[in-house]
Amino acid sequence: MSNTDFSSQNGAGGPPYANGPSQNPVALQPPGPGYMAHQTPYNPMQAKGPMPPGPGLYNSGPYQPIPPVSSNQALPGQPMLKRPPMGPQHSMTPPQSASPNPGSRIPPAHATPPPVSANNYQHAPAWQYGGTPPMGAPPSMGAPPPMAMPPLRPVGNHMTSSPSLATPQASSAEYRATPPVFHNAMQPLGPPTSLQGYTQQGSAPLLMNPMAAPHSYQPVMRAPYGGPPPSVRPTPPTTGPPMGNASPPLGPKTDAGPLPPQQPGPPTRHMGLSYPSLPPGYQNTSAPPNAATMQHPVQPSTQPYSHPPPYQQLSAGPAQLSPSLSGLSLQSQTPEALRVVNLLQERNLLPLGPVTPPTPCLPQDLQKINCHPEVFRSTLTSIPQTQSLLNKAKLPLGLLLHPFKDLSQLPVVTSSTIVRCRSCRTYINPFVTFLDQRRWKCNLCYRVNDVPEEFMYNPVSRSYGEPHKRPEVQNATLEFIAPSEYMLRPPQPAVYLIVLDVSHNAVETGYLDVVCQSLLENINALPGDSRTKIGFITFDSTIHFYNLQEGLSQPQMLIVSDIEDIFLPTPDSLLVNLNECKELVQDLLRSLPQMFGKTMETQCALGPALQAAFKLLSATGGRVSVFQTQLPSLGVGALKSREDPNQRASAKDIQHLSPATDFYKKLALDCSGQQVAVDLFLLSSQYCDLASLGCISRYSAGSVYYYPSYHQQHNPAGVECFQKDLKRYLTRKIGFEAVMRIRCSKGLSIHTFHGNFFVRSTDLLSLPNVNPDAGFAVQMSIEENLVDMQSVSFQAALLYTSSKGERRIRVHTMCLPVVNSLSDIFAGADVQAITCLLASMAVDRSVTASLSDARDAMTNASIDSLTSFRTSVLTIQQPGLLAPACLRLFPLYILALLKQKAFRTGTSTRLDDRVFAMCQLKYQPLAYVMLMIHPALYRVDDLTDEGALNVSERTIPQPRVQQLSVEKLSRDGAFLMDAGSVIYLWIGRNCNPNFLTQVLGLPNYAAVPLNMNMLPELDTAESQRTRAFVGWLREQRPFFPILHVIRDESPLKASFLQNMIEDRTESALSYYEFLLHIQQQVSK
Repeated sequence: MSNTDFSSQNGAGGPPYANGPSQNPVALQPPGPGYMAHQTPYNPMQAKGPMPPGPGLYNSGPYQPIPPVSSNQALPGQPMLKRPPMGPQHSMTPPQSASPNPGSRIPPAHATPPPVSANNYQHAPAWQYGGTPPMGAPPSMGAPPPMAMPPLRPVGNHMTSSPSLATPQASSAEYRATPPVFHNAMQPLGPPTSLQGYTQQGSAPLLMNPMAAPHSYQPVMRAPYGGPPPSVRPTPPTTGPPMGNASPPLGPKTDAGPLPPQQPGPPTRHMGLSYPSLPPGYQNTSAPPNAATMQHPVQPSTQPYSHPPPYQQLSAGPAQLSPSLSGLSLQSQTPEALRVVNLLQERNLLPLGPVTPPTPCLPQDLQKINCHPEVFRSTLTSIPQTQSLLNKAKLPLGLLLHPFKDLSQLPVVTSSTIVRCRSCRTYINPFVTFLDQRRWKCNLCYRVNDVPEEFMYNPVSRSYGEPHKRPEVQNATLEFIAPSEYMLRPPQPAVYLIVLDVSHNAVETGYLDVVCQSLLENINALPGDSRTKIGFITFDSTIHFYNLQEGLSQPQMLIVSDIEDIFLPTPDSLLVNLNECKELVQDLLRSLPQMFGKTMETQCALGPALQAAFKLLSATGGRVSVFQTQLPSLGVGALKSREDPNQRASAKDIQHLSPATDFYKKLALDCSGQQVAVDLFLLSSQYCDLASLGCISRYSAGSVYYYPSYHQQHNPAGVECFQKDLKRYLTRKIGFEAVMRIRCSKGLSIHTFHGNFFVRSTDLLSLPNVNPDAGFAVQMSIEENLVDMQSVSFQAALLYTSSKGERRIRVHTMCLPVVNSLSDIFAGADVQAITCLLASMAVDRSVTASLSDARDAMTNASIDSLTSFRTSVLTIQQPGLLAPACLRLFPLYILALLKQKAFRTGTSTRLDDRVFAMCQLKYQPLAYVMLMIHPALYRVDDLTDEGALNVSERTIPQPRVQQLSVEKLSRDGAFLMDAGSVIYLWIGRNCNPNFLTQVLGLPNYAAVPLNMNMLPELDTAESQRTRAFVGWLREQRPFFPILHVIRDESPLKASFLQNMIEDRTESALSYYEFLLHIQQQVSK
């Protein structure tokens, strides 16, 4: 089945409003040299078949299986491979027996887990990583072969029929017993090749073989129970003659302006810097034993963005390359990323502190200059050569971007000529190849381009004749000041329109005072220049405009009661220059809360108010900030409650995750076409149908903010959070009338996008506004063989107008190696990026299919990847649930997603809360999403300065991250849980009295109030350490997390305990039970 079944349509509606193509069309041409027959990409969001439920993944009640949909659709004339149903259908009530039904995919939560003996797990004398041995050949256990280069004939792009395709598989056990074989798989001639050489500790990584590229993987995990890490058999890498690239270059793609005539360049096999073919290797450097996932937040965005030292472009001559090869040798040692971990035996998997993502194995010069992973990262840091190899790995391939992230050090280039490839329009970057001073080869389509005369001059060194030393070729992230050809119209001014709900319900919450006061305090900090414009609209059952024209003594209110045909009463005076009319604006902000203080109007006409906002801004573009407190009840876009509170926990499946009307989606697309973005602030204690209202922001590249149970008196913590978020929102940088295009090397294809935007063309995202807190993700597939490539590149270009009226282009470029063995793919897997991409895919699956389908698909993703590792990478099978060290947290993260607010079942969850959690998973950057999925738990009653950080002359303690289990809590301690948008401080009943007095300023445990939301500023070392740590955590993210101090009697204790991912609940499996379920499926 094609990806069209699982691609993001970004909501309901017809094709004209599809948010991105399902996949790029595949050219129907016969297989030939350099062309790979189209492979069906492995889709982890594919449900494999009916899965009899258990308490861990489903609620009670009769289970109605959904017909399975296979992602591995057979070609005409070929049988289809799929996982058959796992036994007969069962009722939702598990049998009262001590052992789970072997036919069930999910074991009952009450079943007693079988004991796992440490004695049945023994390391084999030697392990072999790499390709699967030839069919019928037993795994070799002898001495390593000599390191000679065996002659190999060229690898051809041939398809070979497999016996397994002759007849359908009969059983799941048979399916699991051998490596999965996919239809249309590309089988290379000759013996299988793999990367088996690893470099010594501290040595530079080896350069890439054209047939395989290695990677370096930094983190070092603790050794598994029972012995040292197993050794690995080195196998000599393979070499072969170069292969011609017969595929034509990619078609012209441009962000703006016409293209010059295309001239084909000579085919080549080398990428990057034209390095010669060398044996690949791993860089196995030691690191603190803290590698698994980011448990601490990333460094604050205000910290300097570290740029590497200037990079000297190397020539292709071997003489110049010899220094980089010093100290390299092959070792028969397992890279840390592939160290085998038995998840059922190794309990303490969490790192001690923050970790860095896996480092791609590139030449050191290129690696130092590669794009920073906080901005641009891939789920796989080693790209498979073929789609069939990617399918076999059962891991998703995609990119995660944070393109407009706040960077304190960003190179800005002002030049009359922006150098780009004449064929694919790629911006010149550090990974292009200079053939000489006058010619450079594109690293995406390989066209040879001329170096413009003005590019010969380096403005930094003020020298001539060294184009490879210019800033454009020294920095993987930089920004251009765009010349006039990148403008379709003069750059727009910064335009802000505030749209406020002033119905009785809205006034009762008290939010109007906060908004008006925040605007008054920050009005001079709004991004913009002398052209900045501002306007206001308020609404209840009618629409109110405000004439702020210069010369008036006070603001003039204009009421339009005809909401069926909305019009602008005085179009020229509703949007005014902020600098010229600042006093009138300030007068309006001071008087607004009192104007509606005694209103009894309960109706709400949000739809007509949004139509009025669109009419007002359509001529210029800009940002609409909508503050809404209830379900819209009048005019177009009126909604009715779709939530049954009694079904929140007991429903068989969750309904109403998709919009009730397409009004908000269509209006958002109209806004997008006129460069208008809509940001939605939802402050409500009642159901507001966020699934419908959120479309206005989703398709116009806006943001959604949600404050449940907001009230000025009853919820002071929510008020503080709203105030801090609003200040950040009003003062952060903003880009107007933006577009973003993501390009990738020839042979790769982008087919699905995730985030808030509208896809204007195949690969062009329309972003009327872009903000520094927005993240994006894309899914990719491999459409042509990459066997003649050493590496591939990805480039994201964001063209926007700054608040000062400058047209700018921010460019990020990332380079990754190409590999040809499963072991290398697994060694480069980024478990955090994989988890975040799966979360976005699961959100789409929940909306387009069902929540249970999405849950099944996430569980299958972990089962499939570990099955592939066991059957295709490990050549000696051992008991237990075995995973490579780089993926050892994958099942834990999947279980955390299943228990996350967006996907959990069996627990009472408000529909708006669930939908908002889904929105956050889709558009937040990776670092914030990971804290939502798997919070960080610290013990804080014994903080010390040992190992502390020094940030801006402050000492920040660094306590160890604890497992998310009640078992780790101690009644005599205090524990802080960072869950991203909220921070809990749990106080044990027998907590150290010193902590209570020195940090909380309370005499005893009984004095801890039930609703405490801030730490007092006490002049004690303990107080300073605790407040410094909490403040440091808050600084890591753009939003403001609320602090809740809780004790056993606190109403929020239940929310705190729901984040204990590893514990069993009435409706969900424990982590150990989940591992047993996965082992059962992997062993089939």
